[in-house]
Amino acid sequence: MADPVYATLDFETADYQPDSACAVGLAKVRDGEVVDTLYSLLRPPRRHILFTWVHGITWKNVQDSPTFLEFWPQMASFLQGVTHLVAHNAPFDRRVLEACCQANGIVLPDLPFVCTLKESRRKLKLPSYKLDAVCRYCGIPLEHHHAGSDAVAAARIWIYLQRELQEGGGEKGSG
Repeated sequence: MADPVYATLDFETADYQPDSACAVGLAKVRDGEVVDTLYSLLRPPRRHILFTWVHGITWKNVQDSPTFLEFWPQMASFLQGVTHLVAHNAPFDRRVLEACCQANGIVLPDLPFVCTLKESRRKLKLPSYKLDAVCRYCGIPLEHHHAGSDAVAAARIWIYLQRELQEGGGEKGSG
């Protein structure tokens, strides 16, 4: 069955609070192809960025960036016509989206989430299911912890899982 138009989503956060998005990446997929992308740094609600060591984003990088509320019209427009969202570790990205929407008085989009982490665990035999490990296995380029690259990678993983494994008729193991 062909997938309808969907979007993949990835957030990077500044701190432990889920409303602290400091970057967002999206990729739109139609007929098994990435057809559009959207990426932005975001100014989080608090100046202190704890996770620079993970994603390299500093306050100086985001201080002049749009807030989630300011960026939301672009994001909402991008999501028009999308039937569902896909993310690697979807519970994390769903929690960030929910918290950012709630903190800004935005009605949460009524879109179901699909998790490529969960599906990778179901369909692949790998020692690790972290995004970089799944990408390496699937031959997908990745600039890990860059929200734009991570979103495109999640799209390509979902395409891989749908196309390669369903056409191949089963699980594929790496050893």
